Amino acid sequence: MGSEPVPARSRLDQPLSQRRRWLPEYDPESFGRLSERVARFLGTGRFIVWMTVVIAVWVVWNTSVPSALRFDPFPFIFLTLVLSLQASYAAPLILLAQNRQDDRDRVNLEQDRNQNERSIADTEYLTREIAALRMGLGEVATRDWIRSELQDVMKELGDRHTVFPRESDEADH
Repeated sequence: MGSEPVPARSRLDQPLSQRRRWLPEYDPESFGRLSERVARFLGTGRFIVWMTVVIAVWVVWNTSVPSALRFDPFPFIFLTLVLSLQASYAAPLILLAQNRQDDRDRVNLEQDRNQNERSIADTEYLTREIAALRMGLGEVATRDWIRSELQDVMKELGDRHTVFPRESDEADH
């Protein structure tokens, strides 16, 4: 009953051995960037012009040169195959690019929503602070109020001076 070897799969202290993969590995981010570049190119006027030129040259070549030099006679089966192949790759690449753009738009929308919520909260806080300051200022004496009160007191003192003569004036009488 010595130490029996433990199968490699049940050992948690050792990494699993790499399995052979039949499909090639790729970086999804790089593939996504490539698909966006292709989709951007497919959506340009330059692509339309080049595609039109290639198809026109193809058709003119296969209709006007001697029969021995034609590689795709009149029904243009090979041209149809090439265009179908191009479309079968272009459509998924465009969809992938659109999905990536949708993901970016979703993240931007969420960030905008969070920023709007923060702005609303800040605005509500500032509104409450301004209301509190207004309430506090209602109890604080302002410069104009103090000035008017001092003028009233000065007026009263001036009126009292004539009503109540100075003591020195009374002693003279």
